[in-house]
Amino acid sequence: MTQWYQLQQLDSKFLEQVHQLYDDSFPMEIRQYLAQWLENQDWEHAANNVSFATVLFHDLLSQLDDQFSRFLIENNFLLQHNIRKSKRNLQDNFQEDPIHMAMIIYNCLKEERKILNSAQLSNQMEVGSVQNTVIGMLDKQKELDAKVKAVKNSVIVNIKTLEDVQDEYDFKCKTLQNREHEPNGVSQEEYKKEQMNLKKMFLLLDIKRKEVVNKIIQLLNTTEHTQSALINEELVEWKHRQQTACIGGPPNACLDQLQNWFTIVAESLQQVRQQLKKLEELEQKLTYDPDPITKNKQVLQDRTHSLFKQLIQSSFVVERQPCMPTHPQRPLVLKTGVQFTVKLRLLVKLQELNYNLKVKVLFDKDVSEKNSVKGFRKFNILGTNTKVMNMEESTNGSLAAEFRHLQLKEQKNAGSRTNEGPLIVTEELHSLSFETQLCQPGLVIDLETTSLPIVVISNVSQLPSGWASILWFNMLSTDPKNLSFFLNPPYAKWSKLSEVLSWQFSSVTKRGLNADQLSMLGEKLLGAHDGLIPWTRFCKENINDKNFPFWLWIEGILELIKKHLLCLWNDGCIMGFISKEKERALLKDQSPGTFLLRFSESSREGAITFTWVEGSQNGKEGSRSRHTALQHCCTCKVVPVNRPVLSFYYTKGKKKIKLN
Repeated sequence: MTQWYQLQQLDSKFLEQVHQLYDDSFPMEIRQYLAQWLENQDWEHAANNVSFATVLFHDLLSQLDDQFSRFLIENNFLLQHNIRKSKRNLQDNFQEDPIHMAMIIYNCLKEERKILNSAQLSNQMEVGSVQNTVIGMLDKQKELDAKVKAVKNSVIVNIKTLEDVQDEYDFKCKTLQNREHEPNGVSQEEYKKEQMNLKKMFLLLDIKRKEVVNKIIQLLNTTEHTQSALINEELVEWKHRQQTACIGGPPNACLDQLQNWFTIVAESLQQVRQQLKKLEELEQKLTYDPDPITKNKQVLQDRTHSLFKQLIQSSFVVERQPCMPTHPQRPLVLKTGVQFTVKLRLLVKLQELNYNLKVKVLFDKDVSEKNSVKGFRKFNILGTNTKVMNMEESTNGSLAAEFRHLQLKEQKNAGSRTNEGPLIVTEELHSLSFETQLCQPGLVIDLETTSLPIVVISNVSQLPSGWASILWFNMLSTDPKNLSFFLNPPYAKWSKLSEVLSWQFSSVTKRGLNADQLSMLGEKLLGAHDGLIPWTRFCKENINDKNFPFWLWIEGILELIKKHLLCLWNDGCIMGFISKEKERALLKDQSPGTFLLRFSESSREGAITFTWVEGSQNGKEGSRSRHTALQHCCTCKVVPVNRPVLSFYYTKGKKKIKLN
């Protein structure tokens, strides 16, 4: 059974996560057509070997040609067109850089396996094989689910009974009035009896009206309490998880459950609006003093409108933050002239809203001329900046709008240059705003949502510094409109920063940083800062006696691992971050040939240092080291540019790795 087939058997919340893995850079239809072939190739090796990546690239094109021939036989013109378009796009994007394609496919397959593991864990949770913390989270979800269902069940207000009572009362009143004008009339005794019956009916009518009004009041109380939990707790937690996922943390939870809750509450409020409209019709037919409908009508209408408006406005979210398809693991950093994607979603799924919400994209809407920093750059959005939300944009029928072909172009107006202001390019925070309007009879609601702050670069060399800004902001701030964050950036606690640093490794490899590695980095970065690290120390100041800051050193090491050392790093063969003092202590008294691999502290571009124990002529042992930049890496062999004198062997279980 292929991995792709297993994924398609999962619940919709997991399928949505799969959907988010694929975009125009590597479309899902290729994954579908070539599922088994793709899974049988060694993309991890290809991502580290340009020759092998080139071979697989041409094999992939051949596979697409074969698929095209099948569609030709089937006379399927549309699929023929799609497959030819996909092939052209692959050639345009990866002909000169097949290793990039291999990395994308490898990462997609790896993320698919994570989703399958998450689904398996979810199934285990259902049978009770979970930790206490997870049980607590599930209990919270069950409690909220019960509250939402209570809202749904409470909305059934029996207005029909009230309407029947009022109709009967109205009929008997008119009947008695007509009989009074008849020639024979009614006897005094019979008239009094009818009057008593009418009085009893009126009292019953009044009681029924009070019951209906009170039930709607109770329903709105319950709805308000439940809605507050949805907006102020669940939605806030999801947005925080999204921020965490953007900077390499655990994958964000799917929105399907939240959408289900939002939709039920919205449908309930819509029914309340209809019920209040019906009560108003009954009031117009008959009113009296004190009429509970007249007394409460306006308050109930205003409250229902306010709750529905708040719910709809909160349900308009950025499901997938702005990201260049060329750098899927570095969202929120956008380069001018390069297309990026962003996806919107409405968590309220109402059929009557389909194709009725036209979304417009605006850039830096909240940065007014009055409040903008001097020298703050301005940009125009190129491409289609309006789109209608529809249910075809998503896999689960939710209302969504995905912008796939937006670009930014800097305005070259006088006085707009960055060097006039206090912020460098990669510290400038910008935002994308999205506006639409919901219009229903008697109801107009303006909707707006904002992306997380983005950094706009004009050269790919600015990407590492731009990513550092994204890390710092999303680690320390939850206010997406705080675009002046870097005018006075807060300090970071090492306990938090160490976790984020580990994510940078685990998000692109199979292994994060352990406690010993983080301890070495903490000592290197903290210095005398007592657990708090300033922004300048992390990204701007040269560290110790080197001519580069801490983050660019880490960035160089990440690139080194991805391009040359991925297999060795994933296998745990590289100790990596270790001080020279501890290195000497570990190698002391070891037999000749013992060695370790650590990352050079003197190279900004990323380099590996080999340190080994060798015997001397007088019989005493000593250690030597050699710093080298790597040229090529495969599963079992590393070839440095300048080869060490010795051949080293590292045995891990039954596997032997030779470094020569």
